Amino acid sequence: MKYKGVIERFRPYLEENNIEIIVPNVNERLEEEDLSEYIEYIDGVMCGDDKFTRNILSRAKRLKVISKWGTGVDSIDIKACEEFGIKLCNTPNAFTEPVADSVLAYMLCFARKTPWMDKHMKNGVWEKIPGFALREKVLGIIGVGNIGRAVTKRARAFGMRVMGNDIKEVDPEFVSETGIEMVSKDDIFKEVDILSMNCDLNATSRHILDETAFSQMKKQPFVINTARGPLIKEEALIHALKNGVVSGAGLDVFEEEPLPVTSELMKMENVLIAPHNSNSSPNAWERVHQNTISNLLEVLRNE
Repeated sequence: MKYKGVIERFRPYLEENNIEIIVPNVNERLEEEDLSEYIEYIDGVMCGDDKFTRNILSRAKRLKVISKWGTGVDSIDIKACEEFGIKLCNTPNAFTEPVADSVLAYMLCFARKTPWMDKHMKNGVWEKIPGFALREKVLGIIGVGNIGRAVTKRARAFGMRVMGNDIKEVDPEFVSETGIEMVSKDDIFKEVDILSMNCDLNATSRHILDETAFSQMKKQPFVINTARGPLIKEEALIHALKNGVVSGAGLDVFEEEPLPVTSELMKMENVLIAPHNSNSSPNAWERVHQNTISNLLEVLRNE
């Protein structure tokens, strides 16, 4: 198990607080059938993107708290937690900086063509691939929360025009300071050269990018998703990539994770992919470790 060293480091502290630890064998996340083995016997959970459905939570007779490692809680049935009296905690603003850096990394790769020139050179091909400067392009951001705002600041530092969309009102002071243009999603689809997905996954955002959205894209944008895979309908994205509607994609997240080796995305030259790792930062991870444990213990102590 890849986090075994971290768990062992914190085990003594948890045991001092009378916590008996159960560590399931998990690669990426626990599905409903995996959780079935444990759910009736536990008082608290520290989880990642594990699937806490209504069905599972209805069987969690002892469960008092789910302490999410990170920010997003889309894999947990929030209404069911409220109904069954299960406290749900997370770590807001956990990975803003590393994720925003990852977005910028994808943007620079597409602008300067670095991965493709590196590949050509190592294959003995001396070819100067045309690139572009970021300040020549328009960036669209869907979801102007903590990460979206951090991406905006980075893009503006490169001289980019930035257009944003969010279902919530964005702080007018931030809009004034950065010059971000808050517009409709349709305007973003029509006008941007690079599109970054930075919103939460919920009922209003699932498959924001589908066939209809791609049909509105006039400038053959590059699409970057470091948020949640189901924000994009993958089948529609693959079709758009094949047909030149989208110039390329930088994807850290997918509808199915791990990404199946049979996925067409694996074979596309204009696609950069990563294993849901845009939050990579040991310093940020340590803060989240500490906060996740604190949230768990606070609820259990009160109980």
